[in-house]
Amino acid sequence: MISLTFPDGSKREFKPGVTGAEVAESIAKSLAKKAVAVELDGELKDLAEPIEAAAKIKIVTREDARALELIRHDCAHVMAEAVQELFPGTQVTIGPVIENGFYYDFAREEPFTLEDLPQIEARMREIIARNAPFTREVWSRDEAKRVFGEMGESYKVQLVDAIPEDQTIRIYRQGDWFDLCRGPHMPSTGKIGNGFKLMKVAGAYWRGDSNNPMLTRIYGTAWASEADLKAHLDRLEEAEKRDHRRLGREMDLYHFQEEAPGAVFWHPKGWTLFQQLINYMRRRQHDAGYVEVNSPDMMDRSLWEQSGHWEKFGENMYTSQTPDERVYALKPMNCPGHIQIFKNGLKSYRDLPRKIAEFGKVHRFEPSGALHGLMRVRHFTQDDAHIFCTEEQITEECVKVHDLMMKIYSEFGFDEVIVKFSDRPEKRVGSDEVWDKAEAALRHAVSVTGGEVELNPGEGAFYGPKLEYVLRDAIGRDWQCGTVQVDLNLPGRLGAFYIGEDGEKHVPVMLHRAMFGSLERFTGILVEHHAGHFPLWLAPVQAVVTTITSDADAYAGKVRAALDAAGLRAELDIRNEKINYKVREHSLAKVPAILVCGRREADEGTVNIRRLGSKDQVTLPLEDAIAALLAEAVAPDQRDRRSEKAA
Repeated sequence: MISLTFPDGSKREFKPGVTGAEVAESIAKSLAKKAVAVELDGELKDLAEPIEAAAKIKIVTREDARALELIRHDCAHVMAEAVQELFPGTQVTIGPVIENGFYYDFAREEPFTLEDLPQIEARMREIIARNAPFTREVWSRDEAKRVFGEMGESYKVQLVDAIPEDQTIRIYRQGDWFDLCRGPHMPSTGKIGNGFKLMKVAGAYWRGDSNNPMLTRIYGTAWASEADLKAHLDRLEEAEKRDHRRLGREMDLYHFQEEAPGAVFWHPKGWTLFQQLINYMRRRQHDAGYVEVNSPDMMDRSLWEQSGHWEKFGENMYTSQTPDERVYALKPMNCPGHIQIFKNGLKSYRDLPRKIAEFGKVHRFEPSGALHGLMRVRHFTQDDAHIFCTEEQITEECVKVHDLMMKIYSEFGFDEVIVKFSDRPEKRVGSDEVWDKAEAALRHAVSVTGGEVELNPGEGAFYGPKLEYVLRDAIGRDWQCGTVQVDLNLPGRLGAFYIGEDGEKHVPVMLHRAMFGSLERFTGILVEHHAGHFPLWLAPVQAVVTTITSDADAYAGKVRAALDAAGLRAELDIRNEKINYKVREHSLAKVPAILVCGRREADEGTVNIRRLGSKDQVTLPLEDAIAALLAEAVAPDQRDRRSEKAA
């Protein structure tokens, strides 16, 4: 007999070879009807697969979160069957589950187009309605190659050859159609439901190699219900409206062009926004005891070899060889430069912690296909800082960084922040003993904060474990931004030390810290999170003064000058256009406040204020309007300072 342990901790004995379906049946017939798979020691298996050894078991129903990957996997197989029924001669290659859906790559002389998708989708619904069972078979390697070869499925033959000799060849059938697949699958096609949609087509090289033939990739999305599908499509529609590339054009913030791939052309308004972020962070860092520095953009290759970056990132670094045959690299990170600054001059334990910050421009080669507006670039600015401290100071300093980060994210409108703990990666520098110490210190700091932390195994930096701060935006998407990393390796590799209380040399701990992360990326996230509708303190243009008729032009100029004198970022629009046209244009550019001036306002010394997103209008004396805008335009950190002084 074998012992199976259920999620509630209870155990039951079964004969070896019992299936998940039989286990579910033994519990309740209703459970057996709802079951779609079984989870054994955390791994999904078919309900029909024999269980031969003791394990932790969970019966997975269609309502369980893990069933979603099965729905998507099964949907991919059904799409492949639909394609081959409708377009005979098409070869099926690879079709994995991906985030929010699935895709399959097809080999066909005439590539598929968007116009083909409705027909394929309709046939998929027919196949699902047939409710054909998924059944697993094990074939010999020779049999699989023979059958697929006779079918003209040359790509499948290559896939069979790529399967290691010690692995079995699994085939899954759904009715008469079958495919090479590891599984698992749900009991039948009918379990998929109708919560799916084919989304787009794209070209894809076989095995991702540009030397291989081009295939057609069809993407689909699949969900547990039609309601979930609709919610996802609504999110996509909202995300398209918020796309920072589109809003960047409408708001005249920045642009991108092919001559500088992965780089940003900042327009005046966009650069103003960028500088507002830097100024805000500069003030916050100053109050937290950081000193700002600047390190060279280009340094000798030997420094990067010594730090370990050359081995880890060498292929993604921009390099240049000078006439004297020295090789230099544009910095992909700021940390080696900050260590050089720390090393310059003798440091004592009394000088620690030493907090060095820089808005440093870094350069990393990213594949062209990965570039995406501000979100994925090759040249970006980090709000980077390094805290040099003793081992005894690690916890206190990590907690201070954590608290500051959470405050900053809240002030930018991010109320939901997920913290992930990333431990040692497979490729790293330093001994296991050093890593044990670093991970223990960071875990202790996490426990002191009292917040919830998710484990992200193997995703630490090559020199130390880290905390990653993931922001959830207004439409539920997650963005990894800030990090805190405990580093007991790099300072020693680069010769940093301080004189301890005992008069001896000691290697400092270095805490790597970024809060925005990439300022370019954080700007893109902010644009999409706020849909371009920034709070007044952050908006690049806080107010536009515009006129109804030309006889108010002179007064409008005085209003704009008064706003400028008060320190508000204002523009003047006295074009000979209708007021409704001008209001629509400035609303599209997401200007928070439009101050309209006509003959009456000029005579009375007032302005008519229209706020973005509101149909209401209010007329105020100019002095009162400026005072109201000034009160709203105070940055959160400056408001804190005023509150502290008042107290």
